[in-house]
Amino acid sequence: MKSYRTRIVAAVLAGTMMLASCGGSNATETGLQLTPVDEVSEIVENPPEDLVILDIRTPEEFAAGHIAGAINIDYYAGDFEQRLGALDLDVPYVMYCNSGNRSSNALPLMDSIGFSEVYELDGGIQAWFGAGLPVQQ
Repeated sequence: MKSYRTRIVAAVLAGTMMLASCGGSNATETGLQLTPVDEVSEIVENPPEDLVILDIRTPEEFAAGHIAGAINIDYYAGDFEQRLGALDLDVPYVMYCNSGNRSSNALPLMDSIGFSEVYELDGGIQAWFGAGLPVQQ
């Protein structure tokens, strides 16, 4: 009986330690992070030097409305990864798509390429619209 309890306690402790070590994503530790719309709005309103706002939606989606000053690199384009790699890796980025699906896939790619600071807009431009924040057409 004692052996059984010991194994249970050991398993629980091991699981707790694993969860604790995974508490923050690797992206956060490297400066790439999912960021709520209110924080992104603050960053855009008071931008750090050299901030780039990166919209990874299609050109048609971009034309329908985007965050002022954003550049567009289509996530679905065949050269998406190459175009990302051509960007300055050492400046801060705000990156978004429509709802967060494409950007959540792009963030690990940006991490692997070597970007140092990326704020992924949680909920994408839909969250931006939902917060009543301005867009440019």
